[in-house]
Amino acid sequence: MNKPIEPHLLSGTESAHDRWKREFTEGVGDDREIANVSGIPIRPLYTAADRAASGGDDALGYPGQPDYTRGIYATMHRGRTWTQRQLVGLGTPADYNQRLLGLLDRGATAVSLIPCNSVYRGYDMDSVEPELLGTCGVVVNNADHMDRCLEGVDVGEVSCAMNDPSPFTLLAFMLVAAERRGIDWNKITGTSNQSDYLSHYVANHMFYRLSLPGARRVLMDHIAWCGEHVPRWNPMSVVGQHMQQAGATPAEAMAFTLSSAVQNAEDCIARGMDPDEFLPRFTFFFDISLSFFEEIAKFRAGRRIWARIARDRLGVRGERAWRFKFHAQTSGVDLTRQQPLNNIARVTAQAMAGIFGGLQSLHTDAYDEAYATPSEAGARIAVATQNILREEAHLTDVIDPLGGSFYVESLTDRMEEKIVAIMKTIDDAGGMYKAVEAGVVQRMIGASAMRFQRRVEAGEQVVVGVNKYQADDDAANRPPVERPDAAAMQRHLDEFRAAKAARSGAAVAEALDDLTRAAASKGGNVFGAVVDGARAGLTNEEICTRLRRDLGFGEPLVIV
Repeated sequence: MNKPIEPHLLSGTESAHDRWKREFTEGVGDDREIANVSGIPIRPLYTAADRAASGGDDALGYPGQPDYTRGIYATMHRGRTWTQRQLVGLGTPADYNQRLLGLLDRGATAVSLIPCNSVYRGYDMDSVEPELLGTCGVVVNNADHMDRCLEGVDVGEVSCAMNDPSPFTLLAFMLVAAERRGIDWNKITGTSNQSDYLSHYVANHMFYRLSLPGARRVLMDHIAWCGEHVPRWNPMSVVGQHMQQAGATPAEAMAFTLSSAVQNAEDCIARGMDPDEFLPRFTFFFDISLSFFEEIAKFRAGRRIWARIARDRLGVRGERAWRFKFHAQTSGVDLTRQQPLNNIARVTAQAMAGIFGGLQSLHTDAYDEAYATPSEAGARIAVATQNILREEAHLTDVIDPLGGSFYVESLTDRMEEKIVAIMKTIDDAGGMYKAVEAGVVQRMIGASAMRFQRRVEAGEQVVVGVNKYQADDDAANRPPVERPDAAAMQRHLDEFRAAKAARSGAAVAEALDDLTRAAASKGGNVFGAVVDGARAGLTNEEICTRLRRDLGFGEPLVIV
């Protein structure tokens, strides 16, 4: 074995560090300042001194042990890889079912259902223009539709995510469909993936169906009811994805998400719930941008901040509730319409950042999502990307492979400081609910989005194919846009109208009145009434319309 050459033999009295600094300066001249998206300055080289400057002499710790910087489970991906939860939705329930079964055959391991935009807006298919139906998601308006979507899928065995804002009609439809099949609700696992109404009011306006206080009430009812009746279901998904896609920096997105989790947890405690019981069912949902190391540091810092919050601020005794479980989706905002095949490389880099960051569940975007709902070919490549990273690239062999890196550890520390400072701003505004109500969060995100866009327009942030390395063959490389079959959608619409007409008018009226009684009663549970309504045949629009009347219509928050 060759012995290393002693630094003093190479450089006389000049230290190795000083020699490097001199040669670096000679090589680059006046080195430009570099900062990541969150505004943290990035040096050209990191050493042990950077770790020591922030207490890095402390032991790094182990996966599965507080403070969980290196992962929330002892085995992490070496023992059980992330769940491949591929988001899909298009056309009729039959269309969705066909595509879902195909994805499960190709390696997806869980269900993630995204409905048509008409469903998100709280309407049924007979209330919107037919040509709009099913273009962005599947048209699911009642329990019969959900039953068809999940035909051939054992929802007692396969985890399901419902992208389902308040009042959670999709979960109600799924529970009724499971009940019809004789499936015990105690076996059902999955997540109410759009339960975070605060993120909707900040950054996803199509998703809010109810007023801000109305959504707050229904969420509390949803968490309480699911804890009693569907104990393995995760009723609270705290969402950072919307806010980061709207322009929040990675540090802001993590801070706002943690502040939202605190708000919802304290609301549950005020309702009389035990945090040791409900908090283990809180999950988190994040965006993964192309700022590779910044994203890794974001997740590592978020894990240890949450463990501290759960223990010290929320008073949770059990370590199970200190664990920061999160699903992540590669960022569609980073995808471009220009040179769309480049998006495969972007998604791969994003997915690797999420994996190295220690996620529990992953959705990889299709390369053609910048144009429309992913094509079947695009979705197939997205699933294969995860398979390649897991099976061929061997990214699961080592737990936290970047742990101990001078750069990654220093950046994790700096991200933690930034996140905690932003959270203090939210606390000073009265907490996340009041900060959103007053527009504090929205203004911060708007300012960050503007700063990033100006960097792109000035060429300081390169976007390949957009502001550099442009090509003239974009039109030839555009993927085909798939649209639902018009005749099939018309049949779906006709069948829906016939099913509505065949219902008992008295039963429908009674179920709607039960919703009103639940909303008017302090002791009533609105989500329980939604499930009962779904069982009685109520549709998505009927449920949303009645609760909008009783709890207030979701309106944009006015920012002065």
